[in-house]
Amino acid sequence: MTNPTTPFSWQMPTATDLVTDLPADFEVFGQAVATSMADLLGGTTGQVLSKASNTDMDFTWVAQDDSNAIQNAIVDAKGDLIAASAADTPARLAVGTNGQVLTADSTAATGLKWAAVAAGGKVLQVVQDVTTTEESTTSTSYVDTALSIAITPSAATSKILVIVNAGVAFSRNNAIEGGMLFNLVRTSTQLGEKKMALEVDTSATENRIVPKMDASIIYLDSPNTTSATTYKVQFKTEFASSTAYVAPNSGLSSITLIEIGA
Repeated sequence: MTNPTTPFSWQMPTATDLVTDLPADFEVFGQAVATSMADLLGGTTGQVLSKASNTDMDFTWVAQDDSNAIQNAIVDAKGDLIAASAADTPARLAVGTNGQVLTADSTAATGLKWAAVAAGGKVLQVVQDVTTTEESTTSTSYVDTALSIAITPSAATSKILVIVNAGVAFSRNNAIEGGMLFNLVRTSTQLGEKKMALEVDTSATENRIVPKMDASIIYLDSPNTTSATTYKVQFKTEFASSTAYVAPNSGLSSITLIEIGA
């Protein structure tokens, strides 16, 4: 029995062995086979064979979810996802909430997160201030009107659409025309100026005109902040000898701020 010729090193009887001691030789051969095949014995229902080493016939029985497979227990709720937290390292990403979308985020453990849908182009909030109180000024420098309102943007990337609609009037003695100017301000920053050239109704008391149209300003601003921000309207006269009016005869005037998601 010195002739191991099989791939698994089983001792095979020679021709001489078969003639002289057949029962003993086959016993040795059978024992060699049993020893080599021992790892294939046993196991339980549902297990699978796995190589234990590079040695021939070296196997072991393992559960189907072995250590090198993604385990069933890694997920525990409907909608959970499997992502990687590092090379060759699967991890669970818990399901988000209704309406959220999957977003890349390098600061998250798995590089992913659930987040609300970006609000690009959507109206997020609207605030408005109105007045019916007549105001007047003879100043050639800007003074504040009652049209002033604050808004707190939801995001620094939001834009603010400013809409001003104000009734105006103007008077100037012994003149047939004159002018007044509007100024739109964010906190202390001037955003835009608009001149209103108005025709005087000489038959009216103090030559005050009857408003023929509202003064309007439409401006899309990018305040780049999430802090409360005030927008206001200022006005002045063009000439020192004239008077400018806002909301004359208790006419309705307003300023509206609309936050638009980026």
